[in-house]
Amino acid sequence: MLSHVFVGITAFEPAFDFYSDVMAVLGLDLKFADPDVPWAGWQQPSAERPFFLIGRAFNGEPATPGNGQMIALLAKSRATVDACHAAALAAGGTCEGPPGLRPRYHPDYYGAYFRDPDGNKLCVCCHEPV
Repeated sequence: MLSHVFVGITAFEPAFDFYSDVMAVLGLDLKFADPDVPWAGWQQPSAERPFFLIGRAFNGEPATPGNGQMIALLAKSRATVDACHAAALAAGGTCEGPPGLRPRYHPDYYGAYFRDPDGNKLCVCCHEPV
């Protein structure tokens, strides 16, 4: 359904470090990184798409997070959700909701919420039962 997701950043190095840590926990591979543009992209090891991209806004204006916008990344297990949330916080992210069940979505929804160093809101979630 998706070709790619692009998240605006203001400073490449801290954003790249943050997302490199998060994507490693999720098992995603770095496809490319070019600090001169600046941008970087990750993908699943066995898939051509979708990409998860970070970069400076095309119009040259500062990147700003959208109100009500969030990107949810799929984790293979609840333990991966826990590890990803911990990696995000250790890499400079801020907690928007600790790992745990969210039965209001469905009985097996296990998720965690955080913001990147630029304030973009992300979720990492697992839909599988224990």
